[in-house]
Amino acid sequence: MINEAQIKTKRILVVEDEPHISEICQLIFGDEGFYVDTAENGQTALEILRQTEYDILFVDIKMPLMSGIELYNCLDKELPQLTKSVVFTSGDVMNNDVTAFLAKTNRPFLPKPFTIKELKTIIETAMGKETHDSANKLPMQVA
Repeated sequence: MINEAQIKTKRILVVEDEPHISEICQLIFGDEGFYVDTAENGQTALEILRQTEYDILFVDIKMPLMSGIELYNCLDKELPQLTKSVVFTSGDVMNNDVTAFLAKTNRPFLPKPFTIKELKTIIETAMGKETHDSANKLPMQVA
């Protein structure tokens, strides 16, 4: 369980074009004590990130207007300190380019569909907290 005293000021930006997934993430992260904002694509997320600081960015790879990969590349140039806060997700088939990108960034990745437990585990891991049952159960990154 995430220590509530440690996250009272923690913020998560969920960058997801599927409204039902954004809503689920908002409920789960909110229940865990996070402040949660959402963006429906990378372009909107980038505008938000220029004005507000976040501890975790939960980013879908495939979105309209600006993909998660394009958002990450923009962050790498404009706000490089945020790249270490990104957790990727996708329900799309993983092609060689996406697999290579994820391996290069070395950022956590959560494939869709995911369970609530997997979602909580990957966020805890991204925040630097290991959970007792996360080892060998959740692909944290693509090798």
